Amino acid sequence: MSVSNSSRLLTTAIAAALLVMTVGDANAQRSSERRARAEAAKAEAAKPAAQFPEATRVEPELGASQRIGARINKISEAHEAGDVAAAEPIAAEIIANPKANAYERAIVMRLMADLYVDTDTERAKDYLRQAVEANGLKNNDHYGSLVMLAQLQLQEDDYAGALVTLDRVIAETKTTNPEYHVIRGNSLYRLERYDEAIAALKPVIDGNPQARPDWVQLLMASYAEAGRPAEAAQLAEQVAAQSPGDRRAQLNLANIYLQSDDTPRAIEVYERLRKAGELTEERDYRNLMALYLNSEGKEREAAGVITEGLDKQILKPDHQTYNALAQAYYFSDQYGEAIKAYQKAAPLAADGETWLNLAKVLANEGRSAESKDAAQKALDKGVKRPEEARALLKR
Repeated sequence: MSVSNSSRLLTTAIAAALLVMTVGDANAQRSSERRARAEAAKAEAAKPAAQFPEATRVEPELGASQRIGARINKISEAHEAGDVAAAEPIAAEIIANPKANAYERAIVMRLMADLYVDTDTERAKDYLRQAVEANGLKNNDHYGSLVMLAQLQLQEDDYAGALVTLDRVIAETKTTNPEYHVIRGNSLYRLERYDEAIAALKPVIDGNPQARPDWVQLLMASYAEAGRPAEAAQLAEQVAAQSPGDRRAQLNLANIYLQSDDTPRAIEVYERLRKAGELTEERDYRNLMALYLNSEGKEREAAGVITEGLDKQILKPDHQTYNALAQAYYFSDQYGEAIKAYQKAAPLAADGETWLNLAKVLANEGRSAESKDAAQKALDKGVKRPEEARALLKR
């Protein structure tokens, strides 16, 4: 999971809102009381809505001083330009300044974290931790920093760390934001704590028309890994029914059936997609081919799928494809077609095993001279049991 651009835009908005006046007309500072009240009202109206209204943390009332605020403005300008080199020395100066208050240090660290997020994840995480430890930001930015830290931890495969961070956010804020609970559920899934992942994900997905497809897929995967295939299938069927034209939803359903060893229903899904012209990738045809080859008495259907895939130039005309086609023909008693497929597959093989199979089929069909030729080629290229090829040469 990558950190979205929204975090950068949010931080930019925060920085813009925090700019303080550092130089100006002294008379402007002594504006009338009425104007001051109007400006205060305007500023209050522009304040962002509380994202964590149930937070137990008391928001600090600190702000930027005029002197240090001027330096923060410089960092903000560098932030907007994406200029890390310009921002870093100013940030270091403010952070080390004993006169800087907790807010000034925290906002600088938050801005620096955002600057490093795409280039140096470790430094970004360090700045986020320091921003939180400084304890000077408003709740939106304080807990937003923790959420961003959790996203980075998840991105870096630190699933345990991401879980600890999200647990803290949820415990201290009682937030019901589904995105945060999904990040937590994803962390639990990655830690193979599947039942806990389900408990985290199910409440934010059930009955939620705004639930994103990737959230639903994560819940389905959690059900499947938890050994609850019926619930995974039920959810996948609901999604597929709601989106009959969504190829990905249909393939997800087929995969759920496969995980529960329900091959016939998986084949049904693939065949619906095939008839609709939605099998457009090589792996789609190979999956359906394999499903038929691994099903009793379905070799003729497998041959049809492989032939179609080759005709559409979706399947590669390589050894694997032609060898599978030969087997499909052979086990559906289409020996002449099997010979033709083996003849295409054998020259493409890395060893002589396919030549040996061809020699055996030719021998069974009474085509002795051709069988001996194939057996010799098998020996020349190398086989695990050369005695079988030699026996065919003696016939």
